[in-house]
Amino acid sequence: MARLGAFCFPGTGHINPMTALARRLERRGHQVVIFGVADTEARVRAAGVEFHKIGELDYPAGTIAELDRRLGELKGLATFGFTVDRVKKTARMILRDGPAAVRAENIDALLVDEADMGGTIAEHLGIPYVSIAFFPPLIQDDRIPPFCFGWPSGDDWWTRMRNRLGFRLLSRVAAPIFDLVNMQRINWGLPPYRRSTDALSKLAQIAQLPAALEFDIAGLPPNLHHTGPFVDAQQRPQIDFDWSRLDGRPLIYASLGTLQNGSEDIFRTIADACSSLNAQLIISLGGGLDPERLGQLPGDPIVVRYAPQLELVKRASLVITHAGLNTVLESLAEGVPLVAIPLGNDQPGVAARVAAKGAGIVVPRGKINVARLRVAVQAVLDDPRYRTAAQTLQREIRSIDGLEKAANIIEKALGLEALAVAAD
Repeated sequence: MARLGAFCFPGTGHINPMTALARRLERRGHQVVIFGVADTEARVRAAGVEFHKIGELDYPAGTIAELDRRLGELKGLATFGFTVDRVKKTARMILRDGPAAVRAENIDALLVDEADMGGTIAEHLGIPYVSIAFFPPLIQDDRIPPFCFGWPSGDDWWTRMRNRLGFRLLSRVAAPIFDLVNMQRINWGLPPYRRSTDALSKLAQIAQLPAALEFDIAGLPPNLHHTGPFVDAQQRPQIDFDWSRLDGRPLIYASLGTLQNGSEDIFRTIADACSSLNAQLIISLGGGLDPERLGQLPGDPIVVRYAPQLELVKRASLVITHAGLNTVLESLAEGVPLVAIPLGNDQPGVAARVAAKGAGIVVPRGKINVARLRVAVQAVLDDPRYRTAAQTLQREIRSIDGLEKAANIIEKALGLEALAVAAD
């Protein structure tokens, strides 16, 4: 079987699904090594996956936590601009350290996070690679908005023009990344990228986003494969929670993820908006804040630093979320509708897809207040159409083993099926 390497953006929403995919591939007899910075080593090894440290001088232990703290203080395009600068610095490190690390591990092929630039390393070394999208996949199609915008899709002239302008803006903001990568590509004798999708694998682009949650647009690239949630419950750390505090009322679970979760005002607004409802609110701070810092909140919600999210979502009537793809998929896999408050990066694009499918309401961060959020929460709780839509998506998601489908695609794209037959 094959020895596979993986380059992955060092965030929880990327590391968790990548390690889940690695574990599934290892169950098939392959070996997987994740290349990453010091702060991701413990999480990868705890999942039972091999790890090769790179970028030790650039990213000593503790660096990612500080970057995440700074990211949590930003909004909108400032969030995306900060992320672009972060990806650029990571790309510089990967292009410098990656080739030697891949050679040292005797890697046959690479799995490359679309938020990463490992594809250039694969081309430089002459080995195949597959692109993995842990956010809405990069698609250069003017019927679909760029992944970071919360617009609907469409085939009319106005939508297509707006989307083309969005792609231009995105290209301009991301230009520093591609300028850096193209300098290295030219040095290695590789053709420069002319647009973002040039960095994707020609063999296969695998999206964790299920087809059921994608915009209804025909004629997408033939090598783009929508799969489903990459969830491995066994790799989640055990989190203590006092289940006796649940009082039997309908449960609302609120989380803003682990990156942009330093939003004290939003947590207070969520508490105030839910305080007059016949429901019990649980707020997970995702490690970004101490519960004591929020003090006494209206309605006396349960506030915890971390929560057993999978277990709580199973009991929830509604999830209030930043629209991170993993939380959205985990909620819809249980048929739970959403109120989305996208904070930046890919979250507006995820939220737009939830709204397009009728499985929730989007409240933009710039328009959030207690009254508007309360109306949205009450509407999703009271109107059965949102739960019906969520349950429709649940059936679609549960009908597909996302990890198994992704592993099948990877083996086929990389010709590993033939290797398996030869090995037998």
